[in-house]
Amino acid sequence: MDTLLAANSLAEYLQTNGVPFFGPLDESTAMIFAAVVHVALVGAWFGLPAGLFIWAERKISGRIQDRLGPTRCGGKFGWLQSLADGIKLIQKEDLVPKDADGLMFRLAPYIVVVASFVGYIALPFSDGWAAMTLDVGLFLTLAVLSLEVLGVILAGYSSGSKWALFGAMREGAQMVSYEIPMAICALCPIVTAGTLNLNEVALLQSGGAWNWNILHPFNFFAFFVYFTCATASCKRAPFDLAEAESELVAGFLTEYSGFRWSLFFLAEYASMFLVSGLAVVLFLGGWDDGFGIITAIKTAFPDGLGNFIANVIGLKVFLVKSSILVCVQIWVRWTLPRLRIDQVMTTCLKYLIPISCFLFAGTVAYPLVLAKMFGQTSIIGAPAGERLVQPREVPGSTSLESNGINPAGVQVSTASAERSQP
Repeated sequence: MDTLLAANSLAEYLQTNGVPFFGPLDESTAMIFAAVVHVALVGAWFGLPAGLFIWAERKISGRIQDRLGPTRCGGKFGWLQSLADGIKLIQKEDLVPKDADGLMFRLAPYIVVVASFVGYIALPFSDGWAAMTLDVGLFLTLAVLSLEVLGVILAGYSSGSKWALFGAMREGAQMVSYEIPMAICALCPIVTAGTLNLNEVALLQSGGAWNWNILHPFNFFAFFVYFTCATASCKRAPFDLAEAESELVAGFLTEYSGFRWSLFFLAEYASMFLVSGLAVVLFLGGWDDGFGIITAIKTAFPDGLGNFIANVIGLKVFLVKSSILVCVQIWVRWTLPRLRIDQVMTTCLKYLIPISCFLFAGTVAYPLVLAKMFGQTSIIGAPAGERLVQPREVPGSTSLESNGINPAGVQVSTASAERSQP
């Protein structure tokens, strides 16, 4: 599997220009330094959504319920409320029940956090701006997200409480069930794009909103099914049965307190942003602004400062789109009533799985029908294979030449060009 660490560009810079007071670095040292920098950046961003969206949820829920929400910590709008909550939780006593399995009880929150954290590794925030660019990026992201349920079940099982165990079993059944239609719907835009590389999926939607996958007739409905299942996988209302206070006290979290309790919610809010970012990449054009501005900048300035400015603009666009979807999840939580466990499972097994299978089959058959009837594979926008942005040509010999294809006529992105270098 051909992978390219995003740290390579920084490593090459360190090898060439070095760092102050140390000079140029050798290859291994530069790679280690670059990897540490990128892991630190991803780690810092991993904690940022939790603080931001905890505050946002308090304000949004307050407005929905005709309240003001936080108004004291950090000024008029309560900007520092999340920080104050974090300081309070760190100071709380860390308790382990007498009947609990101490090792597994302490380990469970970290499994949940690691599962959410690793999912960010393959998520591109802009063109080529990912910790790791993988040809199977979607597969990796969905695979590591599914590991979160192991931490949840372990937390309930090791607590020594029947209420925590019941909540963990509910959550395990719900998450495993809803991951099936979510993954099937995530494959619909993959079929349209023809690649599992998330960076390339986003690039295929560049150039304008008419190229976004959500305008595909089957992908349009697949987006809403995916978003519904993603909301359920994040344990959000109306699917928060694992924490149904009226029935199970607090679900699998019943025996947790202090810092370890906060880790579960850190992972929850980080997962909310991750699945929203994944929806943006797959369906909503990724970092594309919808008006072709970023594409025009990249075409006019394929290298240097112009390309960097385009990526910064794309990063802001991506964050805005993802944040809007997170706010929708918050809005749904404080608007819709909680479902019963039988209603949740019936919705998934009886409705969402058949619908997702139909949408996947339709996505596969759609271009074949169009090609047979009209001689083309797309009605809105150019075919997917013709949409890649062209910042520069692929240098050197590639697999295209070995197949008798002239690479000078092939258009690829900056990140794709770097991935293709031997």
